[in-house]
Amino acid sequence: MGKDQLKRGSGLLMPVSALPSPYGIGTLGKAAFDFADFAAGCGAKYWQVLPIGPTSYGDSPYQSFSAFAGNPYFIDLDILIKEGLLSEEDVKNADFGQDPSDIDYAALYASRFEVLRKAYNASRHKDTEGYRAFTEANRYWLSDYAFYMALKIHFGGKSWQEWDDDIRLRKPKAVSKYKKQLADDIDFWKFLQFKFDIQWNEVKKYVNSLGIEMIGDIPLYVALDSADVWVHPDLFELDEDLREINIAGVPPDMFSETGQRWGNPIYRWDKMKKTHFKWWAERMRSCGYHYDVVRIDHFIGIVNYWSIPATCPTAVDGQWIKGPGKSLTDMINRVIPDTKLIAEDLGVLTEPVKQLIEANGYPGMKILEFGFDVEPGNPYLPHNYTTDNVIVYIGTHDNETLVGAILNAKVQDQKKLMEYYRASSEEELPKAIIHAAYASVGRVAIIQVQDMLGLDNSARMNFPSTIGQNWRWRVTEKQLASIDRKYYKNLAELYGR
Repeated sequence: MGKDQLKRGSGLLMPVSALPSPYGIGTLGKAAFDFADFAAGCGAKYWQVLPIGPTSYGDSPYQSFSAFAGNPYFIDLDILIKEGLLSEEDVKNADFGQDPSDIDYAALYASRFEVLRKAYNASRHKDTEGYRAFTEANRYWLSDYAFYMALKIHFGGKSWQEWDDDIRLRKPKAVSKYKKQLADDIDFWKFLQFKFDIQWNEVKKYVNSLGIEMIGDIPLYVALDSADVWVHPDLFELDEDLREINIAGVPPDMFSETGQRWGNPIYRWDKMKKTHFKWWAERMRSCGYHYDVVRIDHFIGIVNYWSIPATCPTAVDGQWIKGPGKSLTDMINRVIPDTKLIAEDLGVLTEPVKQLIEANGYPGMKILEFGFDVEPGNPYLPHNYTTDNVIVYIGTHDNETLVGAILNAKVQDQKKLMEYYRASSEEELPKAIIHAAYASVGRVAIIQVQDMLGLDNSARMNFPSTIGQNWRWRVTEKQLASIDRKYYKNLAELYGR
């Protein structure tokens, strides 16, 4: 059995973006350390975050400008004030949004980088050994990403596919010209990554000191509008003019008649294999550096993936194509031997997918909300778990909150749920379902903070295939303080978590 298995325990799903903060979005400052204390008080052994990369149009952490970089919004401003790089006035005068329970991404985009630029101008980081060591350790991606972001701002935020042809196609003369012209901007974007790295490591070190492991989440695919695709176009299914040939998604199913057309470029797995998956190896080393456990989103795409012609407006006309399978997981196990992995195995779970997961010993996922029809044979109901090597979730960032799912269930299903989970009323159901997750044989039970708070779908993190109100929810200090830590700690102790 490949990887070391996760210890039995409980965990909390809490994105960095959703932490309390006076600065419009969660950061790696005091609230992150406070949340680690909160998790420890709940008896948790795991803290799962969403992807931590810089977000692009639509604000989804699953569509990032880089598979390696950290989100500059997460750099804590109070720490920069303590370091003497910002004054309190610099921060007080900026508009980061007004609602402590919501993220105003437009306000952040307009103001955050101005403030961070002041910190950069005051910094003397370039002469430090720490900065030199950081740039050396991240040389595979750092300069390319910083150059890409400097160019992106230079071209008014447009995708690299809309830049002038000479630089879009990375002609050597254009590359040389823009590197000179944008030298200071390039250094600014490197500085942000340096500060993110320092702050992330301080948080992770503290979390680990409490006996808690960090679970990171990585999308299988990368965004088209990313440094990764611009710098390595030969690794993706693009034509000679660097336009997409085929794109990623999933076929029609019970949730969507036309499937999901994600739009991410598809990997040229044959070319990647010839380089011994070098780009993937570097990406996974970066994950192993940032996290103790990595959840690979859409794991089934490693075995077989849905390839949609870029000209098709929906996902209907796609086809299944065989992925790299074992050759990729062998490389991953080799380059990050001490990092545990979780396979997000939701979707079309074919026999080859099951076999690859079992051969590696990766735990899969069980979503209790997927068992809300309460059919006796439903594989997501706890009595049907045939192994303890699974991670049990009430729901993920893509699902309804627990209360939202109960409210939207059919009346007959609500009655069956009450019977199955031994709840005497609809109001008792959320607690009874959380209790069942802890009581299950599943190795790890992970609960979203929204569900600990009993919030409805107004606190939902994401409505897949929509743009607008996603990724915006934040918890307040008052809400966190209202959660009974002792209750969750007792549950964890009662069920050996």
